[in-house]
Amino acid sequence: MIALVRLAGRAASRSRVGIAAAAAPPPVGLSVQRRRAFQGVRMETGGSKGGRGALVVLEGLDRSGKTSQCARLLSFLKGKGYNAEGWRFPDRATSVGQMISSYLANDSQLDDRTIHLLFSANRWEKRALMESKLLSGTTLIVDRYSYSGVAFSAAKGLDIEWCKAPENGLIAPDLVIYLDVQPEKAAERGGYGGERYEKIEFQKKVAEHYHSLRDSTWKVTQFLQESPR
Repeated sequence: MIALVRLAGRAASRSRVGIAAAAAPPPVGLSVQRRRAFQGVRMETGGSKGGRGALVVLEGLDRSGKTSQCARLLSFLKGKGYNAEGWRFPDRATSVGQMISSYLANDSQLDDRTIHLLFSANRWEKRALMESKLLSGTTLIVDRYSYSGVAFSAAKGLDIEWCKAPENGLIAPDLVIYLDVQPEKAAERGGYGGERYEKIEFQKKVAEHYHSLRDSTWKVTQFLQESPR
């Protein structure tokens, strides 16, 4: 836990003094940087006194402990005086998110490509608010992001480059923390199997694709809490 909070704190601190641009001509306050997972938009220093907030993403298999760690990181950062919020994808409060929620609960059936695009749309519908929050100095701790969308859909057999394409232009994280938990271990946690993707063999495939998406922004840690997510 200590290692995770230090990483998040460093990312938030770096964002206060700005991050160099990677390409031009970008929109004001943004720069484009090619990533292995997708062509993300790297944000520069915002206009607030303390600089912009950091985008910290936690990724991992289902029931790997992401939600618990997001809550702990958020509590830590707030305790250190950072303006921080916790986000989660899919955001099931939106109309698109409600369609995704129904699908994950096995209450509806959708083509694999259709659900992939819905997951991506769910991130896109929050993009403007995300940019506004970051530029105003709010650090965001996000439970799942584009990497989940790519890894899970590629695990179904969809072409990985096709899976990456809808993510192009979303804001690139400053830090990705990957909770590296064996699928068998995650399956021992309470409530496992309640949603569509919570099957050990499928989660093994997801883990393989996560591995292929790792880049220099990723920090991998083996950590598992007793709480369900």
